[in-house]
Amino acid sequence: MTAPRLIVGLGNPGRDYEETRHNAGFWFCARLAQAWGAPLAHESRFHGAVGRNARGTWMLLPQTFMNRSGQAVGALARFHRIAPAEILVVHDELDIPPGQLRLKFGGGMGGHNGLKDITAHLGTQDYWRLRIGIGHPGDRSEVVNYVLKPPRREEQFEIDAAIERAIDLVPLIERGEWNAATQRANTNPLAKPKQETP
Repeated sequence: MTAPRLIVGLGNPGRDYEETRHNAGFWFCARLAQAWGAPLAHESRFHGAVGRNARGTWMLLPQTFMNRSGQAVGALARFHRIAPAEILVVHDELDIPPGQLRLKFGGGMGGHNGLKDITAHLGTQDYWRLRIGIGHPGDRSEVVNYVLKPPRREEQFEIDAAIERAIDLVPLIERGEWNAATQRANTNPLAKPKQETP
């Protein structure tokens, strides 16, 4: 399978949003840029902060606010002729507990406004997503308030640990070893191993 040419982290720009749950994709990319030794610089034509590693893989943090993320992704993908299947979008996920990850290709948007806008601009749902669990408030009416607030300390610890595990998957992903990366990402590290029956 094709290795990604573009990794996108989703979030909202500005100091007011830096520590909120909705910025988990930004947190991942900040950590990855550090690992790559690839500084991020604002590129107005791509509506975001952009970096590139030694392998030529692009990184993008849209600065358009979440519900217009596709404007940035579409601009960079068109300019560099990057196909949707060569894009990995990293984002927060309500339906996964803090500390867990899910990697998958295509599928629905799960009500995520960033994914909705990216899908609209790319014209397809067929791109990779790495979902970082942030948990659910338990009440749909509380979702907006929940994602725009910082995690509790214990949740932040779990999210940070998941991001470190996600960083460890990047070498597999960059080699196009998606099956191996998916298996590792989707294994719950908190699950107790099944005991063999005597």
